[in-house]
Amino acid sequence: MQNLKTTYLGLPIKNPIVVGSSGLSSTIGGIKKLAQAGAAAIVLKSVFEEEIVSEAALTIGQQLGMDENNLEFYDYYDYQVKNEVLENYVSLIREAKETVDIPIIASINCSSYSEWVSFANKIEDAGADAIELNIFKLPFGIKDEASDIEKVYFDIVRKIKDHVKIPVGIKIAPYFTNLGNVINRLSHSGVEGLVLFNRFTPVDYDIENDQVITGKVYSGGDDYSNSLRWISIASTDSGCDLIASTGVHDYRSMVKMLMAGASSVEVVSAIYKEGPEVISAMLKDLESWMERREFTSIDAFKGRLSQGKSSNPEVFERVQFMRYFSDHKH
Repeated sequence: MQNLKTTYLGLPIKNPIVVGSSGLSSTIGGIKKLAQAGAAAIVLKSVFEEEIVSEAALTIGQQLGMDENNLEFYDYYDYQVKNEVLENYVSLIREAKETVDIPIIASINCSSYSEWVSFANKIEDAGADAIELNIFKLPFGIKDEASDIEKVYFDIVRKIKDHVKIPVGIKIAPYFTNLGNVINRLSHSGVEGLVLFNRFTPVDYDIENDQVITGKVYSGGDDYSNSLRWISIASTDSGCDLIASTGVHDYRSMVKMLMAGASSVEVVSAIYKEGPEVISAMLKDLESWMERREFTSIDAFKGRLSQGKSSNPEVFERVQFMRYFSDHKH
């Protein structure tokens, strides 16, 4: 019998598959199905800072009327709207903890810490096993310095870590001037895990109706290469768990991430496409592969193909198609 135990944000989990934040984990019924399918932990659907702020503004705009200059009235509705959203989330955490026996991870999508410090305490009190901070600031401002953008991440981490005792992880995007440096510094900032990488809503065009539309929502089975590269590079000197995200659709991509040095993987798109049963199928295939390769535990092969253990570490830093085009036959 193979031992599939590993860790996620420093938490011991029974296998490497964590369900990432999505609509799949927004209800108790969905959470229960995912746990029954074999998920080792579940990240709840994110609470979005921008949604709370915009909903509060909309409600206030509808309610203020003649009282638009009444600051006390404004503050009251601002508090009430935000508090209702957050209380519903806290209730979901409590009920999830009563329903399933696997770690339940709260997810906060934020771009500042001002709204979240007190809420992080409520999450902890509700029984969440950890918090995943989904942080992203699109670097489109031509006057923004890279160091200023990076500072936002470290400021949020510091503030949240100062107020909670449960593990904190960060889900980041690969859009940094020096990604390797940022990953390494964040991994040593006190967080218990880094999730590499976030997947964003893609932009596309409808060229017949001249409209901006949403592109392909789900990741594909070939979308894991960027996460694989950077986990391979970062795992050698990481100060925390590395978790792979984006493009993990079967046991092969999961094994590759583990061999690169990931502690666990987040799966979402594969579940949307194939249903929760894909989790048990991936785990069964993982056990069969481990048995065939005579690995009795995840630790036996974790990081086996990382850059730090490679006889040719430069291959992870190569981005040009030298070998492919020199060997390719027309």
